[in-house]
Formats: sequence, C-alpha cells, structure tokens
Amino acid sequence: MIEMPDTGWYAVRCVFRWGAPHDTYEERVTLWRAGSFDEAIVMAEREAARYATGTAFEYLGLAQAYRLSDDVIEPGTEVFSLLRDSDLEPEEYLSTFFDTGDERQEQIS
Repeated sequence: MIEMPDTGWYAVRCVFRWGAPHDTYEERVTLWRAGSFDEAIVMAEREAARYATGTAFEYLGLAQAYRLSDDVIEPGTEVFSLLRDSDLEPEEYLSTFFDTGDERQEQIS
C-alpha cells in the first residue's frame, strides 16, 4: 500500500511592488493545499510570477507560509499569523509596521 503524504492548507504571503507611477507595495495572501511548507511556497511563487506577468507588478521574492491548524475553512478560520519580537510600545509598533499613513485603506466608522 502506498502512503499518501499528509496534506493541509497553507496560506502564503507574497510581496509585490507596483512600478511607476504608483511606487506602491502589495502583500497578497493565497491559500494552497500542499504537503509541506516548501511545496506551498513553490506553488505560491509560481502563481506570483503569473500574477506579475505583463503588469507593472514585480514579485520581490519574499514568501512567508503559515499552515492552517484546521482542515476545514469556515468563517473565522485563522489563515495567516506572523510573530515579530519588538521593544516598541503598541502605538509606535502599529505606526511603524501597519499604520504609517501611506496605506491605501479606508477607516471603518
């Protein structure tokens, strides 16, 4: 009997840069069914290359993977997590990494 590799869901974040006149960075998280982190990253990077082909996007070669702990994806399923050590206080941390003022986002009232 041939044993099949254990597969699971992986979320992979890839980072892109939009060329001029935008000079904007994009972080995309895509989901992949794979047997390992390496396999998920290979699939995501292939898709990243297709995504950037013929556009002003440039894939920057950064892929970070997260294995989902649940096999079933439903509302509230955690699809990505990144832990970062920092001595910054919460407000400074958020301003440094997430709310610099240059994000293309809207405030929810």
